[in-house]
Amino acid sequence: MAKVLCVLYDDPINGYPTTYARDGLPELAGYPGGQTLPSPKAIDFTPGQLLGSVSGELGLRRFLEERGHTLVVTSDKDGDGSAFDRELPDADVVISQPFWPAYLTAERIARAPKLKLAITAGIGSDHVDLDAAIAHDVTVAEVTYCNSISVAEHVVMMILSLVRNYLPSHQTVLDGGWNIADSVARSYDVEGMHVGTVAAGRIGLAVLRRLKPFDVHLHYTDKHRLPRETEEELGITFHPDAAAMVPVCDVVTVNAPLHPQTEGLFDDKLIATMKRGAYLINTARAKIADRDAIVRALESGQLAGYAGDVWYPQPAPADHPWRSMPHHGMTPHISGSSLSAQARYAAGTREILESWLEGTPIREEYLIAHGGGLAGAGAHSYTTRAR
Repeated sequence: MAKVLCVLYDDPINGYPTTYARDGLPELAGYPGGQTLPSPKAIDFTPGQLLGSVSGELGLRRFLEERGHTLVVTSDKDGDGSAFDRELPDADVVISQPFWPAYLTAERIARAPKLKLAITAGIGSDHVDLDAAIAHDVTVAEVTYCNSISVAEHVVMMILSLVRNYLPSHQTVLDGGWNIADSVARSYDVEGMHVGTVAAGRIGLAVLRRLKPFDVHLHYTDKHRLPRETEEELGITFHPDAAAMVPVCDVVTVNAPLHPQTEGLFDDKLIATMKRGAYLINTARAKIADRDAIVRALESGQLAGYAGDVWYPQPAPADHPWRSMPHHGMTPHISGSSLSAQARYAAGTREILESWLEGTPIREEYLIAHGGGLAGAGAHSYTTRAR
């Protein structure tokens, strides 16, 4: 029998919900491009419920315990003596979310001799040391595409919020004011701007598709160039790398995975080549940007705004400088954890577990590392330190 260790974020401050704002979720036929939705044999939850917190348990407890397996769920993942560290040595499976990542470092993997499967309930598995996972024959899997559109919607919202100066204007209302001049002094139209994405995979391409009706000029860079018909359909300009793209853009959105080639990409040097007053949106991973370079750029006016929902570490400490820097639109890591997305990544997590427990192949598109190397989506998106 297997021990499954699941690390999820805490329940709401006022307790696990007993009612919800809406009665259900829209039904989707599939993902754009034809990939099918998660297809477990069954689910033990109601779509639209809060599944990503401790009490939600990703809807897994009944499924696992009826089959004789052990499920341990905790939010305590950091620091000496954390529940995660105490439970890890005899765990067969670790489940974590990018929004509340259980960092599976090389040291932790070495202390978990039984560990065979690390599942990301969501997308983005950089919280797992992939080199160590490969060396210890740990399969790494994630629920590819489950929340890509959720994140893309969040990106578009943040672009509009920054450019139109929405958040300070809303604060004026909350404060009882009517300071129109103050609100519009930093407000612009997106129309006519040049918007570029670093990476045009599922999320980046979805962002571009959603922005096209705003009559903007679209740009992208990616190690995998889009088909010519897609470039022509959307009127997108390709650039060989970020250094070539960002100087022409008014807005840059980062939608790339974190790996050795993207870590620290947006540093003082690259930001200095951007237009003065450009906006930077990062819902990918915090370490793609140099933390202090972002602060300096906002304070100097080189950047007019920065928004995202990714931090390092996560959760971010109370004194993290991104909480107090000027002209930001940061959120906690929520872009891919809407109730809609949770239903998909909970179902996908169960599908992966069903395959692993039954000894059948895990979907190729869910694999990040398997069989001694990068695999599936991981081979397409990631590089290891050795490569």
